[in-house]
Amino acid sequence: MTVRDVLGGALFFVIGAAIAIWSRITLSLGTFDQMGPGFFPLCLGIILAVIGIAIAVRPVRAALPLIAGRPEWRGWLCIIGSVIAFLVLGRFLGLVAATFAIVFIAALGDRKNSVRDAFLLSAAMCVVCVVVFSWALQIQFPLWRFG
Repeated sequence: MTVRDVLGGALFFVIGAAIAIWSRITLSLGTFDQMGPGFFPLCLGIILAVIGIAIAVRPVRAALPLIAGRPEWRGWLCIIGSVIAFLVLGRFLGLVAATFAIVFIAALGDRKNSVRDAFLLSAAMCVVCVVVFSWALQIQFPLWRFG
């Protein structure tokens, strides 16, 4: 566990506790049937404080492999390359090509994935993107563009 984890968790806890206390003191909570303006901030403050505690006290053993292990350069480079490919291909070739490229390149960052698995995942994500972004949400991003 690093000092940043402890400080970040403590900061989450302090902010969450302050919000919970502030909403309890200054705003009306109401009841479960008729919630007042302080009910939602109180719940969010409590949730934030609990998350802060979870971050601050997580086991040291879980953090040691991340700190002691060597960096995964292949994964880093593939993820950064996939984002760059999405930007370039989205501009010049459209949503389908950009989606295929971002998923395919990022999937190759995992050493356990084969080229076939990355291809199948990319094809499936292209179908999902067309259905969600083009048909359901009607986002104005051309599916195919040449030039």
